[in-house]
Amino acid sequence: MKKVEDLTTSARTIHDRYAAGRMDREIVRQWVLGLGMYPEPHGRHIQEAAAWFKPSRDEMDPVELKIADLARLQAIYRP
Repeated sequence: MKKVEDLTTSARTIHDRYAAGRMDREIVRQWVLGLGMYPEPHGRHIQEAAAWFKPSRDEMDPVELKIADLARLQAIYRP
């Protein structure tokens, strides 16, 4: 198990870069899917984010998709 402080710092950085358009969704997706186990309340939010990012969501409106992505990232560092 990794440190929660490292997780929250990384999640906030990923969120901010993605929100600013400096990071591609596929990189965010791979980061989320590569996260390991963390204690609650973070663990539940990581599992929810992984379930969200796992399938392709190409059929969604890009703006709505990004809003939903950002909400899931924010839940990881602000549970």
